[in-house]
Amino acid sequence: MALTATLYTFTLQLADMDRAVYADFELRVAQQPSETAEFMLTRVLAYCLEFEEGIALTEGVAAVDQPAVWVRDLTGSVTAWIEVGAPDADRVHRGSKLAGRAAVYTHRDPAQLLAQYAGRKIHRAAEVPVYSFDRGFLSEAAKRLQRRSKLAVSVTERQLYLDIDGHSMSTAITEDRAG
Repeated sequence: MALTATLYTFTLQLADMDRAVYADFELRVAQQPSETAEFMLTRVLAYCLEFEEGIALTEGVAAVDQPAVWVRDLTGSVTAWIEVGAPDADRVHRGSKLAGRAAVYTHRDPAQLLAQYAGRKIHRAAEVPVYSFDRGFLSEAAKRLQRRSKLAVSVTERQLYLDIDGHSMSTAITEDRAG
């Protein structure tokens, strides 16, 4: 018997002062059986930090030819390819070539990921940001997620403030480049 995904429903309030993006929405996220809570949370944060018209979650770790998050324009063309976790250089290269921009949000040690990318061919690598959060932050926040949670995500001066059902925490958003 195959394991099935666990569905989470998040009621979100987003206030990204760095980009002047403000929105209230509901996000349904299917956590695959092989997906950790930290990975799923990183997908949700990537969605929020990249939020714009046309954004969508894919099947996450189950999506073979798709990133974790992408943005499509009205014609259906991919304009942003957002990877989560520790994608290999070939995936980042493909996404950077296909979309107008690419980014990586990692829940792991960014130094190890950047070492994997060193010397590898990645299209416009110097333009591909690799974002990370404090590992303790992700671990603590992931423990607080319920199948139905209210999240408030605020960003100002690259500092992320997250409230999960009344419990607040924060972390810096660290940015490196893939090349």
